Amino acid sequence: MPATRIVLPARARKGEVVEIKTIITHPMETGYRRDHVGLAIARDIITRFTCTYAGEEVFRMDLFTGVAANPFVGFTTLATETGEVVFEWTDQHGTVTREQRRLVVV
Repeated sequence: MPATRIVLPARARKGEVVEIKTIITHPMETGYRRDHVGLAIARDIITRFTCTYAGEEVFRMDLFTGVAANPFVGFTTLATETGEVVFEWTDQHGTVTREQRRLVVV
């Protein structure tokens, strides 16, 4: 399972704009590069990233071969209620890496 890092405040005031930053360790191989003996390195990319907050999707992103290794994603959402923020990265093989954090709204 790839390593992830998520920056999200633990608490926010209702109506506050919350900044969320994520990064996942992944090679994002395009399939066009060659190894040291000239053989093609197989394509291996993350194709989709989604984030839900309190059960509602707040961000979605499709990724392609032009995205660098270890993709970093930053976005904002509005703090409306206390709930789980769920992050999912899906690779081209259908493997899903899932992380979640709790956002407490006061």
